[in-house]
Amino acid sequence: MRGSLWSSFKTLHLFKSVLKSNPALSRSCSSGYVSQIRYLMRLKEDDEACREALKSGRFLLYYNFAPLLQKSNNSVYKPAFLKSSDLVKILEKVGKDKLFINESVLLGCAENGEAQFSLEVGDLDRSTLEQQCGGAFVDLRKAFFMLNGQDTPLVAKGQSLLRWHQTNGFCSATGQPTVRNQSGSHRICHSSGITYYPKMSPVVIVLVSDGSRCLLGRQAMFPPGMYSALAGFCDMGESMEEALHREVAEEVGLEVETLQYSASQHWPFPQSSFMVACHATVNPDKTQVSIDKAELEDARWFTFKEITEALQIKKPPRNPKGEPALFWVPPSYAIANQLIQEWANQQQLSRK
Repeated sequence: MRGSLWSSFKTLHLFKSVLKSNPALSRSCSSGYVSQIRYLMRLKEDDEACREALKSGRFLLYYNFAPLLQKSNNSVYKPAFLKSSDLVKILEKVGKDKLFINESVLLGCAENGEAQFSLEVGDLDRSTLEQQCGGAFVDLRKAFFMLNGQDTPLVAKGQSLLRWHQTNGFCSATGQPTVRNQSGSHRICHSSGITYYPKMSPVVIVLVSDGSRCLLGRQAMFPPGMYSALAGFCDMGESMEEALHREVAEEVGLEVETLQYSASQHWPFPQSSFMVACHATVNPDKTQVSIDKAELEDARWFTFKEITEALQIKKPPRNPKGEPALFWVPPSYAIANQLIQEWANQQQLSRK
């Protein structure tokens, strides 16, 4: 019965996840989405069309990769997108030529056809910019706790694209400077003819269960008390399944028996990762954890009750001095939170 419930739950969740992450599937009869995507592709490939879109687009500023946020009247934080005309005026006030706007990188295209761009302004005066824009530059990790789920992917994408351009200014084959196209969708080394595209590193992230408990680990760099699902980069030549089996064996000394795909997500840290999230099971009679201390500071099994309580914590808890850190899990935007929530939901169903 438990296996049947789990299978039904996962099938339903996977269908919902696909619809949520792919608007085209939920509105396949609408030509609006197709037109939007094809316009976006034109902006990526046609420099002249992109330059024209800059004149009427909206811009999200980043200060050393920290996005500009604004607080609305109902105390909700949003990305502070600026109109092209407003941005030009602000740049002039801080002594920057209006052509600086051409350094922007194409982010996406809104449903109304308005092009969206990201722009790094780290060499300008921060306080003046914040005053002129009516917002504040916020570290991206902190911003994840302040933004709603709809805004976070776009803000994360903007930072990742800007960071990629910063670290790919030279050709790895010749050492010569690379040149970006107007949209920032690629860079070219004219000496070698090599074209470089923004890329993500594949990472498997897995929530391991023995049937009644789930296994979470923490690295030394994590905030006090926070535990998460196990994760690791895929090695060259590995399949997702092979990487998952290897990571669990390496980090906690357990052998995975079954695994099931859940969802995927772009994650901007440390240098833009493509997270492939899965659930995995181990033999309930073989759950002794052997931690690789080079990878993890700690790893342990958590009960349904402990997980349920941790999911109620929406912000990093403040731990009284001298007391043990309170157990909590990553924020709702992180795919690790989704895995943990799915496991808790499945446990609740099986208990009924």
